[in-house]
Amino acid sequence: MTNSDPRVPSTVVPAGPLPRTAVPPGIVDPVESARAELKAALAAIEIKGNFPRRIEKASQRGILRARTFAHRNPAGAAAAVVGVAAVVGGAVWVIARALSR
Repeated sequence: MTNSDPRVPSTVVPAGPLPRTAVPPGIVDPVESARAELKAALAAIEIKGNFPRRIEKASQRGILRARTFAHRNPAGAAAAVVGVAAVVGGAVWVIARALSR
């Protein structure tokens, strides 16, 4: 069961700094609590709604995973590159053929 009363300080203290989307524990003033909740909600909306940044972070994670895979398994990475090139080339050929008819 969670304690939703803002006048009662939380007994759990996080080990590191709080993320931008978290409300700091121990706020006694209801106005300050509401401001902190609003700030956290707006930060969460910004993080969820900022698609270019989310896409950039996802692509950076994908690049890192691909580099790690290529470092651990160079032959598998080369085979994956050849396979992707064949699929893309085949798709381009099918589309060009369909448009030429």
